Amino acid sequence: VQLQASGGGLVQDGASLTLSCSASGRTLSMFGLGWFRQAPGKEREFVAAITWRGDKSYNEETVKGRFTISRDNDKKTVSLEMNSLKPEDTAVYYCAGGMPALSAISSLSGYRTWGQGTQVTVSS
Repeated sequence: VQLQASGGGLVQDGASLTLSCSASGRTLSMFGLGWFRQAPGKEREFVAAITWRGDKSYNEETVKGRFTISRDNDKKTVSLEMNSLKPEDTAVYYCAGGMPALSAISSLSGYRTWGQGTQVTVSS
């Protein structure tokens, strides 16, 4: 399966943006899906993840209450709705697919397929 992220852009502090990741190839149904981000000079970090059934989602602490991950297995897409964006959310955002154990759902190593990234810039 290949993943392609889109929807990034330049927005102001407090704005909203929705990222989308579409898959080509095999079905996404058995894959856990996640969003990670990497700011300049920093390591790639976990943002949010959702189980393959879509029945459970996990968010990094600093985005809880602001970001929502969702998926549509029929359309083979995963989305990240981002509200109340802050300058510190500025980063390249990557979608990822894999079969991570729950203990690894926030770890890069839990995912084997990565999209190309989409830039999100939040100006103050």
